[in-house]
Amino acid sequence: MENLVQDTTVQKPKWIRVKLPTGKNYRELRTLVDKYKLNTICQSGSCPNMGECWGEGTATFMILGNICTRSCGFCGVKTGKPMDVNWDEPEKVARSIKLMKIKHAVLTSVDRDDLKDMGSILWAETVNAVRRISPGTTMETLIPDFQGITKHIDRLVEVAPEVISHNMETVKRLTREVRIQAKYERSLDVLRYLKEAGQRRTKTGVMLGLGETKDEVFQTIEDIRNANVDVITLGQYLQPTKKHLPVKKFITPEEFDEFGDFARSLGFRHVESSPLVRSSYHAEKHIH
Repeated sequence: MENLVQDTTVQKPKWIRVKLPTGKNYRELRTLVDKYKLNTICQSGSCPNMGECWGEGTATFMILGNICTRSCGFCGVKTGKPMDVNWDEPEKVARSIKLMKIKHAVLTSVDRDDLKDMGSILWAETVNAVRRISPGTTMETLIPDFQGITKHIDRLVEVAPEVISHNMETVKRLTREVRIQAKYERSLDVLRYLKEAGQRRTKTGVMLGLGETKDEVFQTIEDIRNANVDVITLGQYLQPTKKHLPVKKFITPEEFDEFGDFARSLGFRHVESSPLVRSSYHAEKHIH
């Protein structure tokens, strides 16, 4: 059986090559993270762009614990019963950001469907804490869908991070399989609502290679633009473990260029489209 799995695995092409992290900034950050046991998703998610982003002074922090109430087929984060909310976390994250001299922080979280406020209060407190403790740092908040409940979304809009993002992750047909408890239309509604509620800059990310067709990708890009989203990132899905959804196809750099050109033609402010792009890639450029 094991051989069968390996034989049907799509081989990684040569363009999925990760540059080894180097550089003075990277080494300094690495030392701080290890010394103070700081929690970045860059490390826990084994991100291929960690060296480049840390070198630019950008890092991504995960709040509300590391156990998610949802069990998406693509995601390496653990699923189960989350821990109680740690109300000291906003302060700790903000101090970490100051210590690491982060110019642009991306904040993300697990889904907390177990909480009445779905974690939105701690989200807002974290943004406020970063503003207070590291006022020179700009922020992107990569939020869950909060089940589409607008009063939770409003808490984020009120604290006005420079960018609010929420990832669509995949095309409509594959949403149920890829993001089990999420809904394609609900995610679009969240993105649309953010803009209507007055958020200046909105953003989303899509992973490719899960079995979607070209036409479905074009349609998804169009749907996202129709929700008035400013920034879109398109990258290759990579399977975190054998238990996760397999890669159906490695999208070529030329295809990524084609999708990127199409997105630009629709008027997005920023488009990142290439195999190793992750939703936080070049995040510091997306605030302008």
